[in-house]
Amino acid sequence: MLFALTRAVSPAFDRCQLTYLPRVPIDLERARRQHDAYEWALVELGCTVRRLDSAPEMPDSVFVEDTAVVFPEGAVITRPGAEARRLETPAVAGALARLGVPQHHIVAPGTLDGGDVLVVDRRVFIGVSARTNVEGSDQMRRLIEPLGYTACAVPIDGCLHLKSAATVVAPQTLLINRDWVRADAFAGLTLIDVDPAEPHAANALRLAGPKEPALRDDGVVVYPAAFPKTRRRLERHGLRVRPVEVDELAKAEGGVTCCSLIVELRAG
Repeated sequence: MLFALTRAVSPAFDRCQLTYLPRVPIDLERARRQHDAYEWALVELGCTVRRLDSAPEMPDSVFVEDTAVVFPEGAVITRPGAEARRLETPAVAGALARLGVPQHHIVAPGTLDGGDVLVVDRRVFIGVSARTNVEGSDQMRRLIEPLGYTACAVPIDGCLHLKSAATVVAPQTLLINRDWVRADAFAGLTLIDVDPAEPHAANALRLAGPKEPALRDDGVVVYPAAFPKTRRRLERHGLRVRPVEVDELAKAEGGVTCCSLIVELRAG
């Protein structure tokens, strides 16, 4: 069974953390409508959505991905690089515990945002960024290598998280902005470049589509409607794209992976 943990848009969303984007006015109600539509897209693609509450002291909490990294063997509860965001993790840990997901934790002095962790089968790429430090990367590596994963740190430049620069869109296939991360970090993988006119277009959410068995291999890519040129590149590679409007959420440096934690519970 496929679950998607989400979190409501905070009433203080316009006070979000910003690192690379200028602060511009955010239409709170429009952001909430877009988030609702995003959740319905996940439902249509086979997810059971569990939405957690938010609060004024958690302006960034809609970006729930940063608080945990979920593997089939369990979850790593992160220690976000922005200190104000560490209030967000207990509720997420509690929700995962209610789903029966075993947990480990990143601890001080390590910092790690879930948006910096890119999992490709048994390979795990960890972005070293403004939010994830070397100690956090090393802790993650020590936690997952005994489970049979290989982990490597990947420097990024010019963007907030590794998943701002590269995401999985099909088996062994990444969508990438090479200006923000070095392509040679992903040796052996197929790379699809974002359109040069759409530098922010590398963030995509791949779902396997459990209600559509014929799509289990390639899945469906949930993708921002704001990037039509890159969408056409994905479609030329034979990928099925489910566009969603998230431009209001993107004003807070968020993307489609940021707004959910996907948890697959296996029978037995």
